[in-house]
Amino acid sequence: MAKSGPGFLNIKKWAEEDRPREKLLLKGKASLSDAELIAILIGTGTASQSAVDLAKQILLSVDNNLDELAKLSVADLTKIKGIGEAKAIAIVSALELGRRRKDFTEKERPKINSSRLAFEEVKADLLDLAQEEFWILLLNRATQLIKKQKVSVGGIHATYVDAKVIFKYTLEAGASNIILAHNHPSGNSTPSPADLELTRKLKEGGKLLDIQLIDHIIVAGKSYLSFADEGLL
Repeated sequence: MAKSGPGFLNIKKWAEEDRPREKLLLKGKASLSDAELIAILIGTGTASQSAVDLAKQILLSVDNNLDELAKLSVADLTKIKGIGEAKAIAIVSALELGRRRKDFTEKERPKINSSRLAFEEVKADLLDLAQEEFWILLLNRATQLIKKQKVSVGGIHATYVDAKVIFKYTLEAGASNIILAHNHPSGNSTPSPADLELTRKLKEGGKLLDIQLIDHIIVAGKSYLSFADEGLL
């Protein structure tokens, strides 16, 4: 019995928004499945399978585990029907680039596992400002810094912070831990009631998203206060 459906049509006959390359251009790389990304690498399928179907077959051979796929050699991949040497080389090369990027990134990311290190990371951004600024440090599960992000700029005594914006940045970065940081231009590091309430709100909200708030740093001149060190979290 002949099978039907878009999975068995030549990619060029698909609606433009469904083709992997066009989908990447229209909707961005994050919108593509693993199979669609591999389909772009291998370019073409076979007489009976589209590139996406062939990519699904490759993933199925490793239980959809990209780490296991990365362990396969060119010889291993060419054992899969429809995968020739050129397609296998493209897959192996792409996964090797990903591995090298991961290794480089992990080596370069500083580990922020103390209030002093958090202060050192934001000190240059928050010292000697005439107005309050609010920043966040976005960390992975190993508390390595993914990025730091300015969230808001306010006046002399306060800055407005939207919790939704903080979680938006956190989720976009794929962060598991966050550290809040803002300055007090007055030089007084004592947290205000608003500082305490915001910290409480973000800590509770983070629990729902499996995001841990591990500290809040107030920079006051060349000194700082850590909510974690002071038992305020």
